[in-house]
Formats: sequence, C-alpha cells, structure tokens
Amino acid sequence: MSVRALQCEHRTKPINIDSVHPRLSWELASDYRGEGQSAYQILVASSQDKLNKNNGDCWDSGKVISASPLDHAYGGRALRTDQTYFYKVRVWDAKGHRSRWSDPEAWQMSLLSPGDWKAKWIGSPTTSQTLPIFRKRFVITKPVRAERLHICGLGQYEARLDGMELGKEVLQPGWTLYSKTCLYVTYNFTAPLRIGEHALAVNLGNGMYNLPETPGRYVKFHGSFGEPKLIAQLDIEYEDGSRDCVVSDETWKVSNGPITFSSVYGGEDFDARIVQRGWDRAAFDDQSWSHAKVVRGPGGELAAASRSALPIDVMRTFSPVAVTHPKAGVDVYDMGQNCAMVPVIVVRGQTGSIVLIRPGELLDANGLVTQRSTGGPTYFSYTLRGDKEERWKPQFTYMGSRYFQVEKIAAKNGGMPQVLAVRGEFISSSSPEVGEFSCSNELFNRTDQLIRWAMRSNMMSILTDCPHRERLGWLEQDYLNGPGLMDNFSLPTLFEKIAGDMRDSQLADGLVPDIAPEYTVFSDGFRDSPEWGSASIQVPWQAYESYGDEKILRDSYAMMRRYVAYLGTQAKDHILSYGLGDWFDLGPRELGESQLTPKGLTATAIYYHDVQTLAHIAKILGDSAEAKKMDGLVREIRAAFNHQFYHANTHEYATGSQTANAMPYVFRMEPPADASALLNNIVADVRQRGNALTAGDVGYRYVLEALATGDRSDVIFDMNNQTTRPGYGYQLAHGATSLTEAWDAHAFSQDHFMLGHIMQWFYGELAGIRQMPGSVGFEHIQIRPNPVGNVTWARATYHSVRGMISSSWRKSSGKFSLEIQIPPGADATVYIPAASENSVEENGIHVRRSAGVHWLRSKRGVQVFSVDSGHYQFTSVLPPELWRE
Repeated sequence: MSVRALQCEHRTKPINIDSVHPRLSWELASDYRGEGQSAYQILVASSQDKLNKNNGDCWDSGKVISASPLDHAYGGRALRTDQTYFYKVRVWDAKGHRSRWSDPEAWQMSLLSPGDWKAKWIGSPTTSQTLPIFRKRFVITKPVRAERLHICGLGQYEARLDGMELGKEVLQPGWTLYSKTCLYVTYNFTAPLRIGEHALAVNLGNGMYNLPETPGRYVKFHGSFGEPKLIAQLDIEYEDGSRDCVVSDETWKVSNGPITFSSVYGGEDFDARIVQRGWDRAAFDDQSWSHAKVVRGPGGELAAASRSALPIDVMRTFSPVAVTHPKAGVDVYDMGQNCAMVPVIVVRGQTGSIVLIRPGELLDANGLVTQRSTGGPTYFSYTLRGDKEERWKPQFTYMGSRYFQVEKIAAKNGGMPQVLAVRGEFISSSSPEVGEFSCSNELFNRTDQLIRWAMRSNMMSILTDCPHRERLGWLEQDYLNGPGLMDNFSLPTLFEKIAGDMRDSQLADGLVPDIAPEYTVFSDGFRDSPEWGSASIQVPWQAYESYGDEKILRDSYAMMRRYVAYLGTQAKDHILSYGLGDWFDLGPRELGESQLTPKGLTATAIYYHDVQTLAHIAKILGDSAEAKKMDGLVREIRAAFNHQFYHANTHEYATGSQTANAMPYVFRMEPPADASALLNNIVADVRQRGNALTAGDVGYRYVLEALATGDRSDVIFDMNNQTTRPGYGYQLAHGATSLTEAWDAHAFSQDHFMLGHIMQWFYGELAGIRQMPGSVGFEHIQIRPNPVGNVTWARATYHSVRGMISSSWRKSSGKFSLEIQIPPGADATVYIPAASENSVEENGIHVRRSAGVHWLRSKRGVQVFSVDSGHYQFTSVLPPELWRE
C-alpha cells in the first residue's frame, strides 16, 4: 500500500494558507483487495533537505492510530507568515505493515494576522467612469532569493510585473460581501527579481463591488461598496537574509486607463487610442500621472483566497461553427455552445473605427441576436488604435451567450474596420472534474452534458443562477443540486466559500437571505423563502457527508442554530406558510411562484428537514442539549405537518401534487403504514399525465428521490426518456445546448442549472454509485446498478476523497456483468441482479470462493454482497423480468 495525492486544505501545493492549523489529507493506493489504513505518521519540515533526512523539525505526529486519511490538523510549532512547509506521510495497514513515505508535498503560509499587512488601501484621487490604472517603480539593489505579492483589487484586478501578466486566472478576487470579507491573492514569481529597476502595475475593474446606474446599459441592480481600490504588498527576501517590502501607498502613481466603461451586467468599452504603451514597465515616464490617494478600506476582513473557491480560468476556446450576415455591416457568429463566454476579436482598421459586439443566447426571426432572456442592452465595444492587427477581449466581465453579433462602425474619415477573427473563451471555476457518466441511452448522455454545461457556466467564485441576467447566488439550487454537483466536480473549497458567504450575509434576527452574498435586498419571498435560506444548513451538511469536512460544520454551527431559531419565530403552530414554494412548477398559469403545491407544505417540510439535520450535526459536535431539543422539535413539526396537510382517507398530502406527496415521503413524515400508498399516489399522478412531470425547482429533486428510494426508477425512466413533453428531452429537441431555466425551454434563461436534479439519479441509480446512509467521506459505499427501461449498459466513475470509485455494468442475452473499483480504506455493499446466488461469479469463479466478497442476503431477484476495497468483475444470470433489452 502507498500514499499519494497529498493535499493541504483540500488543495494541491497551495501558496496562500492562512489557517494556523491547516488540515492535511491523502489517498491510499494498492493493487490488493481489502487494504486500509490503521495508523499514520506525518512529518512537516522547514526545508526540503530536512524532510529528505526525515527531520520533522516543525512537526512529527508520531504514529497515530486512525483509519481516516482525511483532514488531520497540523499540530506542530507555530507557523510563520510567508514560510514554506514541506511534508510527507506514511501509513500502517491493518496487519501492521508500514508503507514507504509518500512523495513530498509543500504548502506556503500567507499573511497570518492584520499586523502582517504594511500596505495601505489606495484609489484614484478623481472619480470617473473610466477605470484607473496604477503603477509603482521600485529598485532592487542586491541579489534576491524569493519574492511574493499579496494583492486585493476591488472589484476585480489584473496585476503585472515588468509588463508580464501575473497568473492566468480571471475575475480575481472572488466575489464576497465586501463589508465583511475581502479576498487577497498571493503570487509566487517563477524567478528572483534581477538587480535594477522594476515596475508593479495594476488595473482595476468594478466587478460586483461597484455597480452604479448605467443609463443605456443593462444592470440587474445598482449599488456600490465604494470606488475601485486596491491594497498590494510585495515581500522580498534577499540572499543575505534581509527583507524588504514594496507596499501600496501614496507614492504609487495613477491615471485613467483605456477601459472607458465596465459593468458586470452592461458590458465593457475599450478605447485603444488612449492606451499608454509601456505603462506597466519600469522605463515608462509617469511624471504626468497623479499620486494615488490613500483611502478607507471596504470594511471587510482581508482573508487569503485559500478560503475561497478555486480560481476562475479560461477552460476552452470556441471557434465559430457558422457565420451569417443578416444585414449590412452586421455579422452573427454562432459558437455552437451556450456558456459563460468572453468574446475575443482580432481586427484591423482606421484609427477611431469601432467594433461592437452584442452577445446573446438566442436569435430573433431576422437572425439577429436577441437579449430577451439575458437582460439588455448589453454590449462590448472596441475602438481601434489603427495598428496593423489588434487583438482584444473584455477584461472584467463575461456573458452567458452562444452568439456574438458583430457590428462595424466606420471612423470619422469613413474607414470601416475589418474583423479578422472572432473567438469565444469559456470561463469557469477551475474546480477539477471528478465524475463521468455514460450509458446506452443517447438521450440520457445528451441530458448529462446539457446539465454539466449549465453547472460549469454558473460555477464561479459563487454558484450563480445564470451567467447573464442576474449572476447572483440564489441558494436553493446549491443544495437541491448539491449531490449532482459533487458527483461531477470537486467542490470542498467552493462549498466552504458559499457557507462563508451565508455567514456574512445572515441578518441580526437570524434570517439567511435567498441570495449570498446579499448584494441587493429583494422583498417578500425573494428575500425570505425557507427553501432558499435552508442552504445554510444543507450545504455544510452535504460538504461534511461527501468530504468528511467537520470544520465546515463547526464554522457554520452558530449560523445554523440562529437560522432554525428564526424559522421558529416565523412559524405558527410549527407551520411556515410563506416563501416562493415549488418555484417554476408546471401549472396553468405563468411560471414563477408555486402553483400546484401550497407554499406552506414545501416550507414546512424543509423546516422539518433542517431541524432533523441540525439534530444530527449537534450530536456530531457533542452538543447533546441542542440535539435533544431538536429531536423534540422534529416530533412536534411532524405532528403539526400531518395534521395540517395529510389526508388519511386518500393517502396524499394537500393538493396531491407530485411535489406535495414526494417531499414528506423522502423525509419519512408520513404514517409508516401509509408509505406504499403514498408512493403509489406519486406514480399514479405521473402515469395519468402520460408520464409528464409537474414539479419545479424545489420539488423535482424529491420526486426523483421518492421514486428511486421506492424502487420505481422505471417511472423516472419513462418521465425522462421522451422529447415531446416539457423536460430535458424537450429542451434538447428545441435546440438547447445548456440546461434552461424553464422545463419548456421558452423565453427564460437558456443557461440555468437549477432543474438539473436528474444528475443524482444518473450516478446513484442508473450507474449505481452512492454513499451508504450514515457514511462520511465515502468510507462505506453502495454499488446498486439499476438496469431500467431500454438501458443495456451504464458506467460512471467518481474520484472521491478516498480515491476512485467506478461502476460499469452491461446486460446481454440474459447475462449481467458488473465491474467495480472500491478505493483502499473503503468498503461497499453491492447489489447484483441475479436469478440466484448460485448464478453469480466473480472473476470467473463462484462468488463464495472469491476473496473479499461476502454474501449478505437475497431480495426480489437481487443478490446482495459486501466487498472489501479493490477491483471486482461480477457476472450473473438475470432473473426473467430483466431479460428485456
């Protein structure tokens, strides 16, 4: 057995850790079955040389008895600002055999206290719509060993050293509630600074920090935390051991830059004629520039970006798949995919000529871009300098779009610009992809990709609702789609960031608003809907379950308790009767607030689930008094809920809608003897509508979960294996390339992930990978493939925090085969469709003779086994009812 994939604070080689007890994790690898960890040892050293000599001068944990490879807090001597720490791990298996040391890894500390900041916040002395650019010339007089830059530029920034852009990330720093938290980013330089003159340069964007009214340009809301500003500190260590610091202060110079307009919503304008060439280099003459003004900070605590989601990167570049010319001087470029996009143009033309780009998701009847689904007018404009070729892209904003309408405007002398190339850069969080799904049903494969595009397009430093019209962190989708999101992407840092945003946004009375960060205050249910605010409990809980992250529970515990207490003050006899309800359900009226299900049912059911979850969390954190209190409240809410909504004579809740029956079924609120009848009512409603869904944003997650847990995935298959009724197939049939906001794909946003709940069914039911109830960090896994409908094969992989999990099954000619992988340190319960136990083989031998496999029971044509970690290949004879292909 070996140790690999070492991480610090869920990151590989992080350079900006500001936790004084960073958590260290690793994975185990082995070619043998049944391997697991019984103990570990961590060495942390101040140098690579000391680590190589097994000298843990910072921390030697010694041999620690523990089966977990997750989140072991550093316990050595006090950590120092800007210091690099080197570490390695070895483990013991269950028989006491010791592994070799892992390959070494490292992390770097950032600024550990406010006193480590010597820099000041600076801004421009004048107010202008044109964005400011800043520079500082400095001199290095002796050899340098290392240097690091810490910077926060608000709303967004780009930093340069000697004309070279620092980092490839975009839209830095992450969006936060700036009055509470401001994130700073740290850069290591690839080579020490040479002796001589240098220049540090920064240009600023507005981002979500500064959103003034913009007449003639779209804006979802307007408000400002202040004018653009920055704080920067370049720490320099010389070879002789001495140190120096270049800090932002009044000695910096500032000027108006070439970005003459910038808005997250309205677009960006760039005038290349006023670019000051060489402004970011030491030799530039800045005598005409003004001195920067020392300003007050935004009020928020400066926190290392390691507390945020992983940075946003350009993930892919699109070239047009088609170009049309709907009218003179106007070209429309189709990128073939709707996503969070930044246009890139290469142009040539006369000085003062303009290229204007209108992004959009849809075209109108005349073939022109329409922004009815995205908010408009939004556009980007570039005024040419008049060079041979000029390349440009907007710097501080992006747009959910598939099409770019390019309009050419002549210069005063009549010269028309020439567009040489148009590209689209897809941007998203760099959170790694950890899951992959496919099956024999091509409609399901296309649905999987439809949802993944919407997830990726809305995965920034927050989970946005859409990449255009709002770009706000509407919270309900984060946990309702949480399992599906985490099946596909590694999100421990993003979920920690979202939890922090909710803590920052929580009000004094305990309310967690529907959006976080709360950049604007909405009214009624759009600020206070229990199904939205409940993310404050469910997001940390899901992160804990998937990643074993107990810290997120501890950090969020006070917020959770205050929010549950707030809901209690809003309830009457334990019933909550307000909010948005099952948003966008399919009823007779225009889409919006719940139509088919009473708001009180969804709100109270979620309230019940919150209290139930908080009881679990209190037990984990050792708060027995709170756990006892919540357990009592659970019983009271359940009794009140059933009294208010349950019809015992018909075995249905409230209106009997799909959502109304599914939520209490999933939360086990119904009288136990009536569970089957309640499930049958859900099935009957779907069937009598011709296998059509009616549930919306909140309810569909629970409709799928109810049918799956009730062994009625056949109904889920029939609901979603069609293209003629509103749903995923309907969207695809109408040309969607990303999941749309509404089931019928019309009018609303064409890039929303809120209805993507079926992703959990693809992984957990069709391919069959899920976590056992009560397990944490996928220590105990369930492999339960479901050969439903006309699906003849399915496979999925999921790289969990313990390692790779895979399930691949196929049925053919009455035979069933299943190949699985379980990582070391985990075990699994495996369900195999089989006529009998005697028909099951593993790797060519009878299953009872297979090492690591233990028969548990037989249930309705399924044989159930427990297996140790390792790789397995099962085959069986299918029961007759599953022969159909």
